[in-house]
Amino acid sequence: MAIAPTGPGIAAAAQETDGQPVAQPWPSERAGAWALFAVIFATFITFLDQTAFGLLAEKMKVSFGISDFVLGLLLGPVTVVAYVIVGIPLARLVDIFPRKYVLSAGIAALGTIMALGGLAQNLWHLVATRLFVGASSSANGPGSYSILVDYFRPMRIPLVFALLQLGFILGNSLGNIVGGRLIRWTDTLGETVSFLGLEIFSWQLVLLIVGTPGLLAGLLWLTVKEPPRRSPPETKQLVPPSAPFWRKALAFMGFDAAVAIWKRKYVFLPLFVALAMSAIESQGLPQFRAPFILRTYEGWDEAQLGDLLGVLLLVAMLLGVLFGGLFVTWLGKRYKDANIRATAIIFTCTAAVTIAMPLMPSGELAIACMALALFFGLAGAPAQNAAIQRIVPNEMRGQVTALYLFMFTFFGAMGPAVIGFTSTFIVGNEQEIWKAILITAVIFLPTAAFFMWRGIKPYREEVERLEAEGL
Repeated sequence: MAIAPTGPGIAAAAQETDGQPVAQPWPSERAGAWALFAVIFATFITFLDQTAFGLLAEKMKVSFGISDFVLGLLLGPVTVVAYVIVGIPLARLVDIFPRKYVLSAGIAALGTIMALGGLAQNLWHLVATRLFVGASSSANGPGSYSILVDYFRPMRIPLVFALLQLGFILGNSLGNIVGGRLIRWTDTLGETVSFLGLEIFSWQLVLLIVGTPGLLAGLLWLTVKEPPRRSPPETKQLVPPSAPFWRKALAFMGFDAAVAIWKRKYVFLPLFVALAMSAIESQGLPQFRAPFILRTYEGWDEAQLGDLLGVLLLVAMLLGVLFGGLFVTWLGKRYKDANIRATAIIFTCTAAVTIAMPLMPSGELAIACMALALFFGLAGAPAQNAAIQRIVPNEMRGQVTALYLFMFTFFGAMGPAVIGFTSTFIVGNEQEIWKAILITAVIFLPTAAFFMWRGIKPYREEVERLEAEGL
């Protein structure tokens, strides 16, 4: 779920002409629409890979003879190791070089790394490719937001960021449908095939196929026109130019944002903890959907799962985005804390359907619960994202948003490992993966809902304080 940043970058810059400020003209909206299409397509490719890779989980477990815990590490934490180390510096390139080139190189590298996983000769080769998936995509979010807010007027930004969800939605839905069909096709080729002189598992062809469009997305970015950067003169500087290097380095790494968060920890910590707890389950479960259905219910294969799940998720996510916007708008007419109140209600609903999912008597009902969980997940995103933007100081909104995104990314990547650990070491019988999913859902989702409810009062008080100050 993407967090749409707002702030100084979306306001028109001013230039001095004969001592009078003159508004900087906006680029062509037609050119902006093409850039928006490039962003959506690149996002689609990213989530297409993640979804298809998750469908291959059971194949990887059998082919490499690994436990659920090792599988969970491969599906989650492995992808953020390089992101944690080099993700922020790579994202910094967005502020230094033309963004179209950074985004083009990033998605092309991502597609290449995906495809290289299809040539892996053992588990460690596959792990090596996944290490760099997170790092290669780290500039996509900041770069996409940056270029779009320089293309579109502030009044257009809510619609533009709503349309960005199409990449996520289509990647998840088509990733299941296309991935399932490709897996069924590779099953007809035998256990292994020969490709470019290498002997690979037939399912690895799926990685080669879904990675190739990343190169097309890279070429597409080269056709986008780079818009002028817009930065109003009233933008505050966190650190003056005369500050020593060590102080600038601390600011660059988010020190000031962390201090601002800690000063108002009674407001921010419940929101951050709730996000972390929910991300563990919401990002862990999708990676274990295929193993859960295939091991728990008879008569299913990846193609059947992908077809049904893909269609249901497409409908659920589209309806979720629509419902979430309408719901928080309706609450906003009644409560100052509408953003957090809406999120708390939705978190509670998500917990209920996710806990019920592994207890369902049939695969169809379990998949329906998965779709409902994603419906609530997309419904909660607008309110949750807006809540942070409302209470963060304008001059550090980008940094706080980056830290918030980091919490979602990091703890979300831990999700598959948590489920895998629970299956291997706590449940002890990996065939009963449903028990591991149930245990993690019961622990983390009610905890997330509790902290979100706990955050309503301090959030309301913070909004009232800001309103009293005219902000």
